[in-house]
Amino acid sequence: MPDRSAGSAAWNAILTDVDHMTLNSLETGLAHVSESPTHAGEVHLIVQRPAQGKRKIVDNAEIDETQGLIGDNWRSRGSRRSPDGSANPNAQITLMNSRAAALVAGTRDRWALAGDQIYTDLDLSEDNLPPGTQLKVGTATIEVSDQPHTGCVKFKTHFGDDALKFVNSETGRSLRLRGMNARVIESGKVSLGDKVEKL
Repeated sequence: MPDRSAGSAAWNAILTDVDHMTLNSLETGLAHVSESPTHAGEVHLIVQRPAQGKRKIVDNAEIDETQGLIGDNWRSRGSRRSPDGSANPNAQITLMNSRAAALVAGTRDRWALAGDQIYTDLDLSEDNLPPGTQLKVGTATIEVSDQPHTGCVKFKTHFGDDALKFVNSETGRSLRLRGMNARVIESGKVSLGDKVEKL
């Protein structure tokens, strides 16, 4: 895979790709996303965000109770939602359904633009994984938080206005098409191909 961690030419080409899916095409693909497994899925992509706008795709990673995903900037980046600007513990780890990522992004090279860390073939909907649900991710345990994970201006820039409307729609939010926030309950390791399993 091309280097995505240092502003390489390959990564810049991915960033400037402007072919976006139409709302009609996205809605047509929704049935496939809705068929994701409900109990256990597979890890298809692991992404570290070492700095703002940077992505590093890895085969293995450590998930830590205090640091989040090791190699990611979650802790140092902080949060506008926190009174003191510190990192939001309810958004230590973000997951995105890999079918939803494929639908909005197209090629796997563009999945990481969504900005999530774990991409898995699992039904992330509110009905299937209400806040408080615990998941085994590799050997780590995480808990679904009640912190919404919604599309933003950067998501629109990468995937288009229709994709933003799609994930932020009432259906999109209930299915968590944009992704899901979680906090770490027990540290562990995760690798490509590992299970993400509902406990």
